[in-house]
Amino acid sequence: MSRKDTVKASRSPLEDLPEVNFSDYGDVRFLHLGTEWVQGSMLRDAPYDIELEYVQRMMAGLLFMDAASVSKKHAMQLGLGSAALTKFCYKKLRMKTTAIEINPQVITACRLWFKLPRDDLRLHVIEADAAQEMQKPGHQGTVDLLHVDLYDHEAAAPVLDSADFYAHCRGLLSEDGVMTVNLFGRDSSYEQSLSRIAEAFGGESVWAFRPTREGNTVVLAQREPTRPERAALLAQAGVIESRWDLPAKKWLRLFKPLT
Repeated sequence: MSRKDTVKASRSPLEDLPEVNFSDYGDVRFLHLGTEWVQGSMLRDAPYDIELEYVQRMMAGLLFMDAASVSKKHAMQLGLGSAALTKFCYKKLRMKTTAIEINPQVITACRLWFKLPRDDLRLHVIEADAAQEMQKPGHQGTVDLLHVDLYDHEAAAPVLDSADFYAHCRGLLSEDGVMTVNLFGRDSSYEQSLSRIAEAFGGESVWAFRPTREGNTVVLAQREPTRPERAALLAQAGVIESRWDLPAKKWLRLFKPLT
């Protein structure tokens, strides 16, 4: 049995924002932006775990980080969705966490229905247009894990997807920082998006997963490229699995550098 509730989105001077609603199916709660497209999900009995496979893969930047230092790092999400990444970074990884979301009703919905905590010294949810907010000097060079998942209510293509946008993303990253982006790997725009990311970061910095069953392809880009040996990646994957219960060893079978 499922249930569905709705929050009406207020009018924005920039655009008409879609209504925000959720549905329950079994033990999973789904976020929708006025359509049947799933914009995020939550396990109702484990609200700080990551339920969707592609969202788990968005954490692949951990493969390139010293696990012991993760709690001293800064994570940022462009696009809040159901707050799965924001909650995981804040609650499970104990990171300083910043999320930027344009739709105030998404933020309200996440706090009402998806267990997103209130802001504190480590958590900051900013209601803003990511394209503008990310260019503020205070954010530059401060982000160690950057998650980009910017789709509108129709989920047709990324809302921000230019080479300039990805260059600004690179500017957010610390020297060892890593960006992951959700793309639709079976969509015709995928190769164009991949090319723009490679233009901004350099092809040697870019890694990509195979598409999930639903067609989501996670692309990873490092600010400064490294090519760890497979044995080192496997060891790091083991640490990730034991510490944070993410399927990191499986990632390595589905994940490879672009060049």
